[in-house]
Amino acid sequence: MGRTYAGILGPLAFVTILARSVIDTSSVESTMMLATICLFLFAGIGYLVGQMADSIVIEAVKTNFDTELQAREAAKTNAS
Repeated sequence: MGRTYAGILGPLAFVTILARSVIDTSSVESTMMLATICLFLFAGIGYLVGQMADSIVIEAVKTNFDTELQAREAAKTNAS
């Protein structure tokens, strides 16, 4: 999930900076430098957020699975 978030947020930041520079008529060199920096910065942030989200989802699913498994085992032993 981290790579997906990085792949979305990085280019989104890049395009946003390019669009802002077109509106403000900024110089090409400064725009490309800022857009590239933002690309890598937001890709890194997206990767970290995606990894955290992935671990949270995996932990929640694992907890629910373990709870359901224990409930079924308890029901099985009570039926015997």
